[in-house]
Amino acid sequence: MRSGHTVLQVPVPALEPFVVERHRHYDLDFVSSDPRFVHAHITALGPFLPPELLDASALRQISDIASAAGPFTFRLAELDTFPNGIIHLVPEPADPFRALTAALVAAFPQTPPYAAEFPSVAPHLTLDAVSDVVSVESTRELLGDIVPVTCRAERLDLAWWGNSTCRVLDSWPLGMAAG
Repeated sequence: MRSGHTVLQVPVPALEPFVVERHRHYDLDFVSSDPRFVHAHITALGPFLPPELLDASALRQISDIASAAGPFTFRLAELDTFPNGIIHLVPEPADPFRALTAALVAAFPQTPPYAAEFPSVAPHLTLDAVSDVVSVESTRELLGDIVPVTCRAERLDLAWWGNSTCRVLDSWPLGMAAG
C-alpha cells in the first residue's frame, strides 16, 4: 500500500526557507531532496488522483487548465488560523486561486478539495499549527521581515507528498500553451 498522495499546487518560492525549516522541525521525512519540489505552496487541488489514474488525458486537461489560468501576482501579508489550529497566510487577491481550483474541480469532480473535509475552501499557505509553544504571534515573530511579500504564481506543480518520497511528478507553466 502506498503512503502518500498527489497535490496540484502553486509553488511560493519566497516562503520556501521558512516552510522547509518548519518541515525539518516537525518531520524530516517530508523534506524533499527533489530540487524542483517547493514545500511552500498554495494548494489548487488535493488530494488529487492516484498516480495510476494520471493518464495522458488527465495530464492534458491539467495542462489546458494551467494554460488558461495565466500567471498572476498576489500578496501574502495576513496571518490567520483555521478552526483546526492551522496557521496560514491568506493570499490577496484570492480569486485567481479560487478560479484555478474551480476549473480543476470541474474537470476532476471525483477529487473534491481536501477530500470534502471542509465546508468551504479558502486559498492559503500553511505555515504552522497552534500548540502550547506555537501561536500566531510566535509565528509572526519567526517570519520576521519575510512578510509581507509580493509573489507571482507562474506554474502549477503535480506533487507527490509521502514519507521520504516528496517530489514533483509534473509541472505546467501558467498561461502557456502545451508544447
